[in-house]
Amino acid sequence: MFDSISIPTILVSYVALLFSLSVHEASHASAAYLLEDDTAARLGRMTLNPLAHMDFLGTFVFPLLGMTTGFPFIGWAKPVPVDPRNLTRRFNQRTGYAMVAAAGPASNLALSVIFIGILLVLARVLAPAPSVQVPLFLHAIFMGRVEGLQALGMGTGTTLALALCGRLVLINIGLALFNLLPMGPLDGAGILRGMLPWRYLPKFDRVQPWMGGLLIVLALTGILGYLLSPVFIVVQTGLVLIARLFLGA
Repeated sequence: MFDSISIPTILVSYVALLFSLSVHEASHASAAYLLEDDTAARLGRMTLNPLAHMDFLGTFVFPLLGMTTGFPFIGWAKPVPVDPRNLTRRFNQRTGYAMVAAAGPASNLALSVIFIGILLVLARVLAPAPSVQVPLFLHAIFMGRVEGLQALGMGTGTTLALALCGRLVLINIGLALFNLLPMGPLDGAGILRGMLPWRYLPKFDRVQPWMGGLLIVLALTGILGYLLSPVFIVVQTGLVLIARLFLGA
């Protein structure tokens, strides 16, 4: 098992994950601050410093176990504290909290778009023809190991830059989709709660404490990955279409 470990791949993936989680949590804190709740800001969470957001199990142990074993462990950061009572009265409390919850996945989607753009530029600059540019773009995102990109014959720095951008695209799309699930501690639950009619809230709130445990079971058994696989097929198809649209076929 350990013979297949790729140190460059683990380093690139972990740096991309730390950055993505930091942006996600800082976005929650910033959204809360803009809506007049400074709880997270006072606790130093409105920052891109990963040390402020790291959870020992979720940001260190589980991600590194997943990267070394190939098992789809879930990674997470410390939740950003939000006091809904402090949120601006321009919106009702549920809507304000939903806006704070939505800021995390929205930031990940924005990052994925930014790094897709950077990869498109790199592919144009580094590859001589569209027939090479499209595979370069897709390899940077979907190549499992950095060593696979080294086979393209580029320098070490260029290879690492491509791999990092590719990981940032994939990780941020994954974080956004995962966090939009309306289950327990995930942002999707807060967003959905802000949109549900009042009459459905008691039932919704009763089942949510069970959702965290269910989420862990689904993730550890691989069922969650199976359920999300159609979504990732759509994402993969979309990235192929983007590459062909902007780089040519």
